[in-house]
Amino acid sequence: MYLHPTAAGKKPKIERAYDERFSPSEKYRGSMPDIMDVAHDVIQGAHVPIQQVGISNFRLPLKIRRKGGGTHTLETSITGTVSLEAELKGINMSRIMRSFYEHKSEVFTGESVGRILKTYLRRVKSKDARLRLSFSYPIVQRSLRSGLAGFQFYKAGFEGVLTRSGEYRRFVHFEFVYSSACPCSAELAEHARDVRGAYGVPHSQRSKARIVLEAVKGKKIWIEDIQALCQKALKTETQVMVKREDEQAFAELNGANLKFVEDAARLLYQQFDADPRVRDFQIACSHLESLHSHDAVSVICKGVKGGFAADFMDFASLIC
Repeated sequence: MYLHPTAAGKKPKIERAYDERFSPSEKYRGSMPDIMDVAHDVIQGAHVPIQQVGISNFRLPLKIRRKGGGTHTLETSITGTVSLEAELKGINMSRIMRSFYEHKSEVFTGESVGRILKTYLRRVKSKDARLRLSFSYPIVQRSLRSGLAGFQFYKAGFEGVLTRSGEYRRFVHFEFVYSSACPCSAELAEHARDVRGAYGVPHSQRSKARIVLEAVKGKKIWIEDIQALCQKALKTETQVMVKREDEQAFAELNGANLKFVEDAARLLYQQFDADPRVRDFQIACSHLESLHSHDAVSVICKGVKGGFAADFMDFASLIC
């Protein structure tokens, strides 16, 4: 046996042991092989550039600045990628993490991403770099009538892209969960009651909007601002703390704000298009139908030349 003793008691050909006392010297480190130094002809497959290569979902507790002052310390998932030229075999991925760890004690905003991008772009000697921070962001929500309050959590994130031309683009990701009561179902329920005296309950469903926006250079839009724009547009955000008076209020609120998925997309468009801090956006909505076994979906974008396209198709990720 190579690695294990035999039943007859014969020792393995290879001894396995971990030396806890060994500490590498600088000379030893210098002697260690680096796979990045291999000859170009060792590259496997086509000798072509790779647009993005890096690491995904390494996590850190980061301080995220709140609007109005203070911070939240949030578990943050980080994805960092760079471009790779055709003549290079690979990148030293640990340099991406090490570059980020140098900033781990900072208070983060969307602008912080650009500084880190520049650091690790130099370290890995690449021409393009991309960085995204994803976290669950808490905002206190007041109940509709009872005076209670609770934390609503929003999937959110910052993303930065630094191109070889030196252009830096900054994005914010945000997800908003709301109730959507069907206008058609409401009309049919009222018809049944008026014509036949039959009691019917219009169908409504938990729904989600996913917003990706690009901020105007030099202007600041907070996560709290994005939440407020969504609430102003759709009105019927799902609730955290409720008593009976809040549940009744929510039923009335849905009745006052009936909407198809097309309505939701246009209402959100109206708010984000009017905000001078928003350069571009893509909005995807999904209404998780209680009438059907499928969902109703829509996608809309601002229509900026060279900007976002309405090409979102990952609606299964909008389950809520």
